[in-house]
Amino acid sequence: MPKEAVFTMKLENSLREGFIAAAKASHRPASQVMRELMREYIQRQNDRQAYDDWVVQKIKRGRQSIRSGEGTSNEDVEALFAERRTTLAGKM
Repeated sequence: MPKEAVFTMKLENSLREGFIAAAKASHRPASQVMRELMREYIQRQNDRQAYDDWVVQKIKRGRQSIRSGEGTSNEDVEALFAERRTTLAGKM
């Protein structure tokens, strides 16, 4: 991919020196490592946003099911799992 943009940033000398040394130790140019770090950061942000969107949709679907009467009451869920716990305790 052709490189068409320049990215300039300010940072502490010690951070720059440590980064350059680490890049050299891995036999890679610092700019290549920075591009990789940027791509990873973008992917993490995209994954986080996708997860947040999924949670919002899951909540919406849950609320819609409750409003339409498809939900299960907390009391019914508690009773169901109390019964399951009792059954499992009897098998041990």
